[in-house]
Amino acid sequence: QVQLVESGGGLVQAGGSLRLSCAASGRTFNSYAMGWFRQAPGKEREFVGGISWSGGTTYYADFVKGRFTISNDNAKNTVYLQMNSLKPEDTAVYYCAAARRVFWSQDGYDYWGQGTQVTVSS
Repeated sequence: QVQLVESGGGLVQAGGSLRLSCAASGRTFNSYAMGWFRQAPGKEREFVGGISWSGGTTYYADFVKGRFTISNDNAKNTVYLQMNSLKPEDTAVYYCAAARRVFWSQDGYDYWGQGTQVTVSS
């Protein structure tokens, strides 16, 4: 079993930055790949990016490439989503999720955090 807890969300002006954290617990956490998703009001949950369990490979949706960076610290059982140059359209609830490998579809993930709200004002 893996438990995930996101933190770091908040209100930021357009052009600003936030770093989200996803703290994991569970004996087998280091064998899981991690994904970040987001869901805006009235929209479907969408893939933002992911990182392999080793941290050696990252994946990003086109709309965040060059602005967001995913990293992990396995010693702390934590995955990070560094978000720069934020735009109002980045406003959403952000979720981290764990799976045996990175999937672009949310259906592939076994465990989910509760989400953290990110609001970007114009």
